[in-house]
Amino acid sequence: MTPPEAPRSASPKRSQAREARQQLIIDHVVANGVATAGELSTLTGASLMTVHRDLDELARRSLVRKFHGGVSAQPSTAFESSSAYRIRVQGREKEALAASALSLIEPGMSIMLDTSTTNLFLARRLGDLGPLTVVTNYLPIMQTLRPVRDVHLIGVGGDYNATHDAFLGMAAIETIQALSVDVAFLSTSAMTADTTYHQEPDIVMVKRAMMASGQSRVLLMDRTKLGRTALHRLAATAEFDRLIIDGDGESADVDRIREHVDVTLA
Repeated sequence: MTPPEAPRSASPKRSQAREARQQLIIDHVVANGVATAGELSTLTGASLMTVHRDLDELARRSLVRKFHGGVSAQPSTAFESSSAYRIRVQGREKEALAASALSLIEPGMSIMLDTSTTNLFLARRLGDLGPLTVVTNYLPIMQTLRPVRDVHLIGVGGDYNATHDAFLGMAAIETIQALSVDVAFLSTSAMTADTTYHQEPDIVMVKRAMMASGQSRVLLMDRTKLGRTALHRLAATAEFDRLIIDGDGESADVDRIREHVDVTLA
């Protein structure tokens, strides 16, 4: 008797097609506010069943909100928190920030990387720099570094948060507090000249624990976050040892920030 054939995993082409279709759905919903499943089926050329599976996944990742008959865009703060969304924006700026941050890392160091997607760009550059110890609670960084030789990866566990694709909560904080690293690389969602902010308290608590665990603290920020505030205060800019920000020219905002922290232009 012939044994049953094992189920095949999705091919790379199929995965890419799904990602492209879901991105098309996201862009349409964000641009229009709401959309029906039938409308999205026509837009993508996919069946209603496929579209509903896509919408279930996007809703789970907090990118859209499902209701009877269709979907709507999530509030901007929830949408901008999504790891899947953040990975796709400001790519050129994040590459520049990662390149500058890499110059601060030497073989043999221990570093901590938070849930910022800029740190994912940095993690992708670490392969030739080992030996390194890397601590992170961000699942995409864990997946990136898992096969990398000469990287001792310490994954911070805790309560899994699908929106951030990361581990948070008290278990994560306690693990971080038990460690001491040479450099903690962090980012956040908003900053003024003297204060940094984030809209979610769970993220703030983990980032504060990471700052306390770092002998040196480096803040990675793109210029779109300058001059903005959010609900929760993370830390004073003076609590960081260095700010790396994108751009090749000076500005009044950067001049004011220099009064509190050393600034590197990426």
